[in-house]
Amino acid sequence: MSHSAGRPRATVVVPTRDRPAALACCLAALAEQRGIELEIVVVDDASSDGAAVAGAVARSAPAARVVRGQGSGPAAARNLGVRAARGEYVCFTDDDCVADRGWAQELVAACADGAAAAGTTVADPAAGPSAAAAQLLTNALQRASLDAAHGTLGFAPTCNIACPRELARKLPFDESFAHAAGEDRDWCSRLAQAGVALRFVPAATVCHRPQLGVAGLLRQQRRYGRGAIAFRAAADGRQLAGRDFYARLVREAVAGGVRIAALVALAQAAVLAGAALELGARAAGRRVGRTT
Repeated sequence: MSHSAGRPRATVVVPTRDRPAALACCLAALAEQRGIELEIVVVDDASSDGAAVAGAVARSAPAARVVRGQGSGPAAARNLGVRAARGEYVCFTDDDCVADRGWAQELVAACADGAAAAGTTVADPAAGPSAAAAQLLTNALQRASLDAAHGTLGFAPTCNIACPRELARKLPFDESFAHAAGEDRDWCSRLAQAGVALRFVPAATVCHRPQLGVAGLLRQQRRYGRGAIAFRAAADGRQLAGRDFYARLVREAVAGGVRIAALVALAQAAVLAGAALELGARAAGRRVGRTT
């Protein structure tokens, strides 16, 4: 990563909360980005140990800036990072991700005409089968949204996207999504509605290293189920995953072996449970509204 006193070409925004060890690995990779002048903005979303976050930054990317969030969730944290960004473009990744050295350069090149861009995210094999199953689910949704004729996507996770800074300011993440669930689908949907292409850049690779375990996978997917209902309710005409996604998911889960297929099946059950919880909560809220 080159440094100068001038304006950086791009800003990488990294929301974080209570994962200083993972953050240190993420920042070390960002500090090694090649071919582009970057600044790094770490948004500490009210970590219980802010000193640990500051220490991770000092060890791995001392030139990075730390912005303090209020614990309002990743959507709000990304918006805060965008407001602090000085770069012409903004790249987003998560604190448990490690980007390849050419990641930022690849994404920014695809945004040069005002488009947004998204890359390839892979699970770190060392993170275990639950992480592999979680990534398979996300990647199946991304690949099912691919328009191969135009090289564009309808969905990409926010751990591996980029866009011009002014676009990110005009089209902020919806902060009513208070958890890491649904805010990425919402942003991609509003991007498409605005007529902005989301280009797929396969070479822009990020390695995802979540620490899940089976219990963590089920909590995550239950949260995603709730987020899916919130996504659908946020605007008229929105549809959830269709037949192509489920056909792809079954094929890829089976190809992953018995253990991965079983974890994917459990994860889908958790998604359904989360969706049911969210639908029930919304119905209860409507009933309360009618009686007050």
